[in-house]
Amino acid sequence: MGRRSRKRGEVPAGDGTERRASAPSPARPSRGRSGSATGRAGASGAGRRASARVAEPPGAARRAPIGAAEPPRAPWHPFPLTELCVLIGLVLLVWGVIRRNDPAGRVLLVCGMALGSLGGLETALREHFTGARSHSSVLAALPAVLVAGVLFFARAPWLAVPVAAVVVFAAAFAALRRAHRRVAPAGRLG
Repeated sequence: MGRRSRKRGEVPAGDGTERRASAPSPARPSRGRSGSATGRAGASGAGRRASARVAEPPGAARRAPIGAAEPPRAPWHPFPLTELCVLIGLVLLVWGVIRRNDPAGRVLLVCGMALGSLGGLETALREHFTGARSHSSVLAALPAVLVAGVLFFARAPWLAVPVAAVVVFAAAFAALRRAHRRVAPAGRLG
């Protein structure tokens, strides 16, 4: 179904951000679903529901659900550094996929993944340590992957790589969870 048009007779309330429907004019007959005039105001069920419904003006910002906090702003707020990192990372990824058989293409792939990951990591760190949202598992995966990578390239026994990664992940998760609980407001522990 398409968007419904605003009903006649809606007037702004208070500060102009909310709208309330006023009673239909007695001089104008209301129309039901079939479009025919019924002769009396509000006779159709659809008409009564539409007049009782609170409508928002087009383009009005919707309120966040209860308990959802606005993410904290970055120190470089007016400049979209995180978004640019992600965008450049995506461009490098696509360029690397196009040139994947070339050694330079592989470097582009790695750089694209690194830049895209940095953009997400920055947002997760900022939200986690300001108490807006808990990103304990995402942040704990970073040191676990780093340890697994170092052990892999150091040619450690194959069983040591996942075991060390799980141990590092568990320790980092517990520490990050405690850190988030210290800064999160009551009721926002997630």
